[in-house]
Formats: sequence, C-alpha cells, structure tokens
Amino acid sequence: MFPGCLSIFCQDAIKFTSIRKVRQLCRIIPYNRSCCPVTYVFFNSETRHLSSTGSRHQQVGEDIEQSLTAEVWDIVVSGGGLVGSAMACVLGYSSVLLDKKILMLETGPPFSQKPLTEKYSNRVFALTPATRDLLNSFKAWDNICSVRLKPVKRMQVWEACSDATISFQHTGMLHDVAYIVENEVILGGVMEQLAKISDRVTVLNHAKVTEYVLPKQGGINEWVEIKLENGRKLKTKLLIGADGMRSLVRKTMNVNYTAWNYDQKAIVATLKLSEPTENNVAWQRFISTGPIALLPLSDDQSSLVWTATSELADQLMAMPEDNFVDALNSAIWDESKKNPIVEKTLGTLNSFLNTLWPGEGSVRQLPPNILSIDEGSRACFPLGLGHAAHYVAPRVALVGDAAHRIHPLAGQGVNLGFGDVQALAKLLVNSVYDGNDIGTLEPLLEYETERQRHIVPTMCVIDGLNRLYSTDLLPVVLLRSLGLHLTDTFRPIKERIISHASS
Repeated sequence: MFPGCLSIFCQDAIKFTSIRKVRQLCRIIPYNRSCCPVTYVFFNSETRHLSSTGSRHQQVGEDIEQSLTAEVWDIVVSGGGLVGSAMACVLGYSSVLLDKKILMLETGPPFSQKPLTEKYSNRVFALTPATRDLLNSFKAWDNICSVRLKPVKRMQVWEACSDATISFQHTGMLHDVAYIVENEVILGGVMEQLAKISDRVTVLNHAKVTEYVLPKQGGINEWVEIKLENGRKLKTKLLIGADGMRSLVRKTMNVNYTAWNYDQKAIVATLKLSEPTENNVAWQRFISTGPIALLPLSDDQSSLVWTATSELADQLMAMPEDNFVDALNSAIWDESKKNPIVEKTLGTLNSFLNTLWPGEGSVRQLPPNILSIDEGSRACFPLGLGHAAHYVAPRVALVGDAAHRIHPLAGQGVNLGFGDVQALAKLLVNSVYDGNDIGTLEPLLEYETERQRHIVPTMCVIDGLNRLYSTDLLPVVLLRSLGLHLTDTFRPIKERIISHASS
C-alpha cells in the first residue's frame, strides 16, 4: 500500500449504491500527507481507525522496492521527456488516482539538473498560458520561475514581399502572450515535482522496450504486456505512449500514420543583440525559403529558429559565425523583395480602413539587430509533419509527438502535447471517479475526439501558412498581404486566434 492512501475493505453486509458514493465518503476523511500511513476499514457504515504505526520513510522504501519488482501496473507511461514526465506527474498528483500504481519508463539515465550558467541552451520552447496553468497545477511552474524564463508581451509577424504586418498582444500588454523557457528548465521543474511523489509514481530509467503486446479489440479482460531489453516483463491496465515521433507504441497499434518531410531544416542558435532592450517581443518574418523567428531570452539575448530549405540550411551551417550573422541580419532587414504593386494596394486599403475604424491595426515595431551568436550554439534538424489517424486503442493512448508532429513556425508542437496531457488526465480521473476500469475504451475515445478536433485544424492552418509564404508569385503575395492586413485590423479575429493558440 502506498503511504497516505486509504485501504478500504467493505463487508458483504454493506451495500453502496455506486463507487462514486464510496469515493465521496472517502473524501470527507481528514488526510495529511505528512503523517504516517493510515489504514481505514468500513464496518457497517462506521469508520474505525486500525493503526497508524511505522515510519513513513521505511514504508516508502518498501513500497518502491515492491513496485520495482511488481509485474502488474495500473498505468505505464512510456517516455520520460517533457510530455511523458508531465503526464506521469499529473496522474501522480491526482487525489482520485492515489491507489493506482503508476510507472514511467525512460530509456535514458536519471535526469540531473545541470548548474545554471549565463549561457542559454539553444533548445527553447514558447509555452502558452494554458501550458503554464497545467504545469502550475502540480507546482512545477514555481520551480521553473525560480530558475529562469522570459515572458513575451507581444508577437509581431511580417513578411519580406510587403509591409503587411500582424501583431498579437493583450490590451495594454498587461498579460503575457507566451513564455520562452529552455528545455532543461522545463524538464527540471517537472522532475523535481515527480521526485516528491516517488511513493506514487515509479520512474524506471535505462528501460528500453523491445515489444508491446496489445489486447485484441473487445478483449476487455486482457492487459497490455511490455517486454524490456533486460528481459523483464510487465503488464498494465493502461499504456500511455509518450515515446516521440518514432513511437513504438504507435507502430504496435498499427494505425494509419500520415507523414511527409518539408524539405526544410530548422537552424537554432543563441543570439547576442547589438544593444540591450526591454526585449519582450517575439519576432517572426516570412521569407520564401522559410520563416525566421527571434524569441527573447534576456535584455540582450534571443533564441533563433531559422527555417530554410535543406540546401540553404546546409550552406548556412557551413558558414563562419560572422558570415552567418551577416546573412541573418540581411534576411531580417532586406527589403529588395517588396513588390510596388502590392505596396500601393496595401496603402489604398489602409487608408480606407483608417476612415472606417480609426486607430485600429498594429503599429509596426522594428526588430533588433544581431551582433553575434554564442559559440557552438548553432544546430540543425529536419522538419516534417505526422499525424496518427487514431490516438487510442483498447488500453492504449498516445500523447505528444507520438500522436502528431507539426511544423515549428507557430511554436505549438510541445503545447499541443501538454494539451493532450491535460485532456487525457481529466477524462481518466472522471472515468475512475465514476467507477470505471482505468483502461475503459469509452473515455479514451472521448479524449481522441476532443484532441483531434483541436489539433487537426491547427495542423492544417500551420501547414497552409508554410506553403502560402513559400512563393513570391505576385497574385499570391497580393492576396496573403491583404488577408494579413485585414486580419490585423479586425480585433475579434485576432482575439479568436490568440484564444485558440493558447488553449
């Protein structure tokens, strides 16, 4: 029995109308996590205290030892990255799932938080307010804030072929649009909280899975079997695949997976700005070879995500750092691609809109100049799209990149994964609270429907934008410039976009 959990035994004479009432009765019993394990037994609707002896730390050690040798688990999360560790954390902190044995499998070594230095990692994410709220639900956000992050008050997007611009910010810039956080900082914040519930969630490192055996359709009493490289065999009532875009869980499910490569690569680097500024704006410029994004890190540093064709990306990676900085500044500031016909049309449209709605639309700010890049911070990786036709099967669910992979131009990849975590955890908690088996297919199907209704439109829009801005053809440039300018003018549309991106 895990410390702090209530072990409930009901005599045959006691008749409860539903599991929900049992759980409601349990919730009124005082509970203190700092106390020794307490066992309660129900006798004739009367709760009697049996014992509260034993050392909590001794009990924790015994429970972990038993868990490590146990064959059967209630939930196994395969993958200990950002999404997988967050999934394990949310489930472990749920009061409804206190009696569930949860295991997280991770192929790598135990996470070790490196000492913080002035040098930023080149792997950062733009987290949305919804992701912040999820991390805050199990107190990981406090850990992240105590290390470092950079709030974004405004986002400005513009293109190379015209002056069409759109910006996103809350009224008066009183609220943050996003938060730029390094991968290691996020993972460290989550793992710190996960360590606090080691009596409820067991983390098994160096655990490489060689095979999953899934129950057949309709096999209600069958569980998922997991075979590890070291010969250990496990069984679980629910397997959550958080094992990335090359997911073995997804492959074992044998679902249709739509995927293609963009013939593009993303170059990431840490940039030094020419002069310190407030630097709370995220910048993105679309050029025909791919978008360039500057994400603020500090008053004089930003993170670069430069999407380019594979050929151009290879050339940029081969450049000396000084030449690379010159190419970057040119890509940000170059106006030679502007089309006079488009500019004249935009000017006419802008005058007309100002007559109808004076003061609407964004005031264009100028992006920062880049002085240099941190030595050795340049890296490059290929881009692609992937989407599983189904996220669930009997006793199996996919989250994060295992279910979907998108272009990074909108910074939504990891946020969609965290959204999966929040939706799946909520449905699992409700299902167990209602007395269902943890692996019941019906709530898993609800999770799939809910997430696909959000993710598929997002993927289509992002893929469409990437294709729309990859050409310099005049009719296309004219239409997209007019559309961008109109969208920027109508505030309700922008607020709807911000709301969708933040959910």
